[in-house]
Amino acid sequence: MADPILEMQSITKTFPGVKALQDVSLSVERGEIHAICGENGAGKSTLMKVLSGVYPHGDYEGTILLDGAEVQFGSINDSEAQGVVIIHQELALVPYLSVAENIFLGNERVKRGLIDWNQANAAAAALLARVGLNELPVTPVGQLGVGKQQLVEIAKALSKEVRLLILDEPTAALNDNDSEHLLGLLRQLQQQGITCIMISHKLNEIAEIADNTTIIRDGRTIETLDMKADGVTQERIIRGMVGRDLGHRFPPHEPNIGDEVLRIEDWTVHHPTDPDRVVVDGASLNVRAGEIVGLAGLMGAGRTELAMSLFGRTYGSHTTGRVYLRGNEIRTRTVAEAIQHGIAYATEDRKKYGLNLIEDIRNNITAASLKKVSRLGWVNANEETKVAEGFRQSMNIKAPTVAALAGKLSGGNQQKVVLSKWLFTDPEVLILDEPTRGIDVGAKYEIYTLINKLAEQGKAVLVISSELPELLGICNRIYTLSAGRVTGVLPREQATQENLMQLMTKERDQVR
Repeated sequence: MADPILEMQSITKTFPGVKALQDVSLSVERGEIHAICGENGAGKSTLMKVLSGVYPHGDYEGTILLDGAEVQFGSINDSEAQGVVIIHQELALVPYLSVAENIFLGNERVKRGLIDWNQANAAAAALLARVGLNELPVTPVGQLGVGKQQLVEIAKALSKEVRLLILDEPTAALNDNDSEHLLGLLRQLQQQGITCIMISHKLNEIAEIADNTTIIRDGRTIETLDMKADGVTQERIIRGMVGRDLGHRFPPHEPNIGDEVLRIEDWTVHHPTDPDRVVVDGASLNVRAGEIVGLAGLMGAGRTELAMSLFGRTYGSHTTGRVYLRGNEIRTRTVAEAIQHGIAYATEDRKKYGLNLIEDIRNNITAASLKKVSRLGWVNANEETKVAEGFRQSMNIKAPTVAALAGKLSGGNQQKVVLSKWLFTDPEVLILDEPTRGIDVGAKYEIYTLINKLAEQGKAVLVISSELPELLGICNRIYTLSAGRVTGVLPREQATQENLMQLMTKERDQVR
């Protein structure tokens, strides 16, 4: 017999110029793990913000029932008082405070008007043990990796006697080991009677852990799938998400590879705060015109550090080596110098380094090439708008106008703005660091199609990705890094996940 802990009925939420949710309904059974899928901008996070009181009652239409009774949350405090706790994709932790201070922030353990630190640290230690995190409660959160910070967030939720835990893209920034640990923890919480709602783009994880999956498309509920039923596959979920069969995860591409564009020789980079530590060690690689080259490696292998140090020395305390563009040695000592030589770098952290989230789409797109829309030192606003509008249409950026704030866009659309910014610089070399991180399969297909078009235009494209199937699906050649050293390079025809992983896990003494 059905025993729903949550029912959301006919939820409609409107923002100026756009209807984010339209008549959405959701039913979650007590004690289940319920996944929510949809393309970027489909309304998943908006729905959960309605549920958790981020968007208070009165800001939306519809009804929310918890344990069969209607609830009207005016704030997050109201929802948390009822045991409904949300963990956002952007973790809400204070890096300079300790683990214990973060867990009980706003919910301090007080005795006689003062914080009882002994009680707080003891309670935090018990919660950390419950989530399987072996850290001292006094450890500053900023010293922890993203995976451990995610566990601190869950410990914080448990401290509030959570009954319904909402996780928005909990594994988006985690490596495979941390993701597996987190999924295992969700199973444990399920056994303890805690109901979980998980928003995720990682369909393999959803297939592994979810009991039911609700698909949202264009702000509407499409269907809810029983994950144990016959015929429910990843392809079936994708069809519901995008409204069509993708046919293949990767668009077809016939490469037309020309002469060498970029060559890096003996590139060595030292850690910015520990100069004795070598992060990139004598790396050499090349990329030709019309070629898509992948860079694979485990966390800490030095992939991002190589890219950032090449792009205007934005990483590292001491960098040596040589860079050649079409056979001529060039210098890339500053970002401006790198851009001048036709090198562009789309960072893996688009929110921190790739975009100005409080500026609009127009200003973000032209930020790296203001001279192109300026005259006599003044920015021509009309020309800037014209350029941005052209990219909005050609890149299919889903926003009502180019005056929309970048911070209000979905992850996939933010990534398109980042790419537009660098395409406006007209680069010869485009370095894409985790270009599809945190975006859905439909948006990924669009990004892959764009990468193919760039290669067809004769650009040299270097793609860094933690997803080996992605590299195998779009790249012509793949380099591997281990402990900062290039351990091999394989053409697509010879590359498999297995032999790439062997090269990625070579010990340092095996590389020399």
